[in-house]
Amino acid sequence: MHLREGEQVLKIYRHHPTPFIWQIFVAIVGTLPFYLVLFLLQESFSSGTFFIINLVILLVFGIVVAYISLVYWLDKFIITNQRIVFVDWRLLSERDEAETFFHEIQEITTREKGVLAYFKAFDYGSIAIETASAHVVIEFPNAPDPEGIRRYIYHIRTSMHD
Repeated sequence: MHLREGEQVLKIYRHHPTPFIWQIFVAIVGTLPFYLVLFLLQESFSSGTFFIINLVILLVFGIVVAYISLVYWLDKFIITNQRIVFVDWRLLSERDEAETFFHEIQEITTREKGVLAYFKAFDYGSIAIETASAHVVIEFPNAPDPEGIRRYIYHIRTSMHD
């Protein structure tokens, strides 16, 4: 993302940490069957082979966690004084960048977790920004406090018109 002339970054939002922690937990649970099978079959392997298999499982788990972490931390929802930009890393080699100017915004829709949103650990959801063509330009999943982001965008938008 390149800033235009006179453009300043006002806020940068990243995904809420609770879904990230859940993904790491799923990765941990996904490795447990491999360790269980390895534990049950440890008598059939020599100690050197058993150690190498443990290292391979740990290496694969580490790569999966590093990949999940990088994609999580590289995604950004950026609000500038002129526009909103969402940088979405689908893969480490593929990234989408969507943007809309404040004057193009027609509607902002948020979805949260209901009553659980009152607790900070579960105060996340998605925010969708639509333009006049009713086409969703930006959809930011796992956004921290989507209602707060929506209010901030409306605040910036109305202060620009004043």
